[in-house]
Amino acid sequence: MRGPGAAPLALLAFLVLTAPAVADWDAKLFNPQAAKDDVVLPMPCGGAMAFRRVAVPAEGALGDRAVTLGSAAAERGYAEGPRRAWVAGSLPGGKTASEFWVAKYEVSELQYKAVMEDACPTANLGGRLAKGGVSWFDAVAFGERYSTWLLKNAAKSLPRNGDEPGFVRLPTEDEWEYAARGGAAVADADFSEPAFPMPEGMPRYVWFAGTQSANGKPQLTGLLKPNPLGIHDMLGNMDEIAFAPFHLNKLGRAHGAAGGFVVRGGNYLTAQSDIRSAARAEVPYYDAAGPRRAPTTGFRMVVAAPVIGAPAQLQAARAAWEKLGASSAPETPPQQAALGKRAADPVAELEQIAKAAPTPEMKARLEQLRSDLRANIAARDEQRDRAAKTALRMGAFLGRKLKDDGLAIDTLAKLAEAQKARDPNSERTKDYLAALQQDQAAMDDNLRYYADTVIRTAEDYGEDTLKRQQEVLASELKALGLAELAPFAALHLEHVLTYRKEMRVSRAKWLSDWKTLH
Repeated sequence: MRGPGAAPLALLAFLVLTAPAVADWDAKLFNPQAAKDDVVLPMPCGGAMAFRRVAVPAEGALGDRAVTLGSAAAERGYAEGPRRAWVAGSLPGGKTASEFWVAKYEVSELQYKAVMEDACPTANLGGRLAKGGVSWFDAVAFGERYSTWLLKNAAKSLPRNGDEPGFVRLPTEDEWEYAARGGAAVADADFSEPAFPMPEGMPRYVWFAGTQSANGKPQLTGLLKPNPLGIHDMLGNMDEIAFAPFHLNKLGRAHGAAGGFVVRGGNYLTAQSDIRSAARAEVPYYDAAGPRRAPTTGFRMVVAAPVIGAPAQLQAARAAWEKLGASSAPETPPQQAALGKRAADPVAELEQIAKAAPTPEMKARLEQLRSDLRANIAARDEQRDRAAKTALRMGAFLGRKLKDDGLAIDTLAKLAEAQKARDPNSERTKDYLAALQQDQAAMDDNLRYYADTVIRTAEDYGEDTLKRQQEVLASELKALGLAELAPFAALHLEHVLTYRKEMRVSRAKWLSDWKTLH
């Protein structure tokens, strides 16, 4: 295996053991065997390209997920400073999620030739190298030619959003970084780290500079372990081209000047210490020879679709937009529910005042004020929804602890009772009873805290908000591999809604519910 881009000897045994057989690669133009969760699209010349679904938990026609991208490192703040972003997919992912598909591997030499050349290439091991030396225009042309081929030859393999078929394109920066960090498959704390979790050490996941890794050469795609979403080589190996032009960072927002194109993730010449999900650099579209093509520049594709794929979706988007900030006064606490009707919506009232304004100038100012008020209320509603979801998640974790502790105490109580019956005055009996008393006191404290959580959640959030966020939470837990927690969140919500109706703390019943939950 001392061919092009061969790995150093330190990793050779690992690569031989983990790489698919060459025969499997040949069948798919050197794409490894597809996993059960892969989506595989055909390619010209009998090849294939594997994609991973990237779910974005959110609900509603305008639902998206707020994330913080970039890095807090001051030395690269001008390009990578932290910023708030909102991510969603244009492909349907169910009632409480949208999705987009990210190529499981960087585009290889063979895949590139199969799409861009008229004659089919000969499959060989070197053709499995990540394709480098491409310009932004080459990458865009690849997406255009591949999408056109799919529409003509394999249209049924493409996903659809409503009436509109999907297509292949470069990823946006937000899509790329969301997927590189692990998306909804990692906890928020792991998402904010410089790189996704690598329990076996970076050399098993990333091709970077040095003899212990890439050794100054591009590598075959897919040999190392994937990130938590099952995507290979997003960090290292090849710089990956993003769709939109480069902008500087200006303290949490993009600067107004649009420059060259963006490459993300680092490459095989990047030092290990510089590997990070926030890595981004500007590359000129042109140099003296024409479109710029650097050996370290490669790309991967995503599958997306038009956002509005059917008339019903347009109507849903319009209706959701009209509701944003339009009638979102603070939700009525349960103890005030019977005190009478709320005051008129201030946004609607401001609209009426604007219509009656005596001058065009005053009307314009009032309409701008109404727009600003709607935006502020919508932002507050998003914060409320995230807080409600966090409260439900906390309740689920507390409930699981109460279940485990309650069952453990029941077992300890039986052991203590049996020991007391055998020898009521022994030291062993006293130890059992002391341990039982200590554990019972700790659980009583946790149960009081759980009761406080139920009360605060019931008082702070409305029933509709809680039900919607419980559905979103269930999607997030599934993406994190914690689907077993969904019944705990559902039971916690049941306790909260019951409290809203009855205004009664039922700690004994709540504990019994947790202990009997299956």
